[in-house]
Amino acid sequence: SSFYNFFVGTILLTLIVLFFGKGNLTHTFKVPKWYLLGGLLGLIYLTVLVFGIPKVGVGISMIAIVVGQMIMSMIIEHFGWLGSEKKSITKKRSLAIVFMLVALIFIY
Repeated sequence: SSFYNFFVGTILLTLIVLFFGKGNLTHTFKVPKWYLLGGLLGLIYLTVLVFGIPKVGVGISMIAIVVGQMIMSMIIEHFGWLGSEKKSITKKRSLAIVFMLVALIFIY
């Protein structure tokens, strides 16, 4: 499934760049190397889903993904990483995460 996902994505992206792209593909070699982590992390993400969903189920996997994204987005905003506006972690935001985790427990 990972191969299919990345293969189709590559084909579609190539077509979009060929027909609508206005940039220069040689710039891809000039970007910081950490930009390439997206591909590696996507591969890890899909592999974990392939092995994890049969064990815990689709619903719990999707809720865990949403909770993980919410926690990471709070951390990114707290430190202002990736050019985001700094927003401190408040009690209200932390409580929202706790409620999401409680919902995960109830669903499980």
